[in-house]
Amino acid sequence: MRLQEIINDNYNRLSENDLYILKYILNHKKECCNLGINELAKKCNISRTTIFRLAKKLGFKGYSEFKFHLKWEEDQVNQEEKDYIESLYKDINETIKLTKEKDFEDICRLIYNAERVFVYGTGTAQLTVAGELKRTFLVAHKYFHVIEGYTEFEVITPSITKDDVVIFISLSGNTTSFQSCINEVSMKGINSISITNLSNNQLSRMVSHNLYVTTTPMNYKNGENYSFSMFFILIETLFRYYIKYQEEQGSKV
Repeated sequence: MRLQEIINDNYNRLSENDLYILKYILNHKKECCNLGINELAKKCNISRTTIFRLAKKLGFKGYSEFKFHLKWEEDQVNQEEKDYIESLYKDINETIKLTKEKDFEDICRLIYNAERVFVYGTGTAQLTVAGELKRTFLVAHKYFHVIEGYTEFEVITPSITKDDVVIFISLSGNTTSFQSCINEVSMKGINSISITNLSNNQLSRMVSHNLYVTTTPMNYKNGENYSFSMFFILIETLFRYYIKYQEEQGSKV
């Protein structure tokens, strides 16, 4: 599991000091791979005990295991060739790896038992992904309601109940544009699922379940371009797990 995903999974357990240390580490990964616990503590002006406890909170036996994981992750990045094709292959492999490590059963159960499933995409490309999600699940006779824009989301949100599920599709996980709606969904205890790029993002912390892809920006002609192909790989994977779950439920009847 990538460090960023580990942080997201344990975010609610982390203190301000923990987040400060992690921010330093994520911004200086290469340097931190070679720092001992005392050196890192000095860099962050934090006690070594605080760093040791942070490593334990993240599920490591201690700082040494944490540093080994950090170095392994950095080596994976360094081995990649920095060209467009290799970057695409890397994203495909990383996304497939994330899906293999993910237990889809809880999400499939939510969708299977949901009275209604609403899907909200935060932009044009995200809405295309939402449309494909809707189209794919029609084969399983599960209808998804695609919310076409923020205004529609505002109108629909009050009628969404605990019997429903809301799926949010966002590249960055930045919730600024629909903060009030996601707050209402969260406060009402409605089951929600985020589909985002693997990063420490606000959306993934506000929903009950997370799905991630890895997509690296392609710098071309002074602009960044993100491929949404990984989102379609994830959708196909989720659908196949859902079909499997659906068949298992049918065999129990």
